Amino acid sequence: MSLRSNPPAAALGVSPDAATGAGTAPLRIGVFDSGAGGLSVLRAIRARLPQAELVYAADTGHAPYGDRHEAEIQERTRRVAGFLRERGAQVVVIACNTATTVAVQGLRAAGERLPIVGVEPGIKPAVALSTARRIGVLATTRTVASEKVRRLVQDHGSGATILLQACPGLANTIESPDADGAGLAALVERYSAPLREARVDVAVLGCTHYVFARDLFERALPGVHFVDTADAVARQTARLAAEVDARVDPASASPVPPDAPATFASGPALEAWSSGDPQVLAAFARRWLGWAPEVRPMPC
Repeated sequence: MSLRSNPPAAALGVSPDAATGAGTAPLRIGVFDSGAGGLSVLRAIRARLPQAELVYAADTGHAPYGDRHEAEIQERTRRVAGFLRERGAQVVVIACNTATTVAVQGLRAAGERLPIVGVEPGIKPAVALSTARRIGVLATTRTVASEKVRRLVQDHGSGATILLQACPGLANTIESPDADGAGLAALVERYSAPLREARVDVAVLGCTHYVFARDLFERALPGVHFVDTADAVARQTARLAAEVDARVDPASASPVPPDAPATFASGPALEAWSSGDPQVLAAFARRWLGWAPEVRPMPC
């Protein structure tokens, strides 16, 4: 796997005059999740910024974050963000709702001169999309109980009924080797039932893992529109990337449909790291994205 490539400025959506020189290294973006769910965000960033190098870090050795104290999550987020910076990341994306909720504010306040993108459940776009004014939010227990989600509901949910549905165990089941078995379908059905009863017309996939079970949710909730924030995160990443690399034109980047195939077979460098068993992340990437990365042990 090549670690460096030098794309022409035109490939990044700008004229050659905007580039800083033929020998300048390409833009490098770091993406971090407590597990493999952030690969859904990585896919969207790849579509938006196809000439950027990407570094993915999965903190699977310390997952799930939902079972850890806030201080532990903050420390792990700080360490992994630092690791991504050491790997040359010019923008860091925290592709984990729990880590964003607990740690992103402190990380930004620490004075790090590094653009940081977080994720949050797409309650605002869901309310705008809903005609029935009944919205379901599927997320982890910690995310559902967070002050951040409470503020999102308060700020954007006026006049709407918003059902917050915690989904304990769902992210871990999606990552498990036997995710195709009945266990995953049963969990999706269990957590979808209250949304059907509430007759929601829009459902928010409030965890980056849940995108990989979208087809099951669509079968369990027929006629419901789904909102996930992967492309919104990719758009924000492109905007911040343009501030650190003059070759990036965020307006020229294209969105990724939720069922689009991943484009990992060719292009600039893709690094994958894991603090747990590297083969677990590699198997997940092969299974869900058709990408066969060399996953290296993350030394932090």
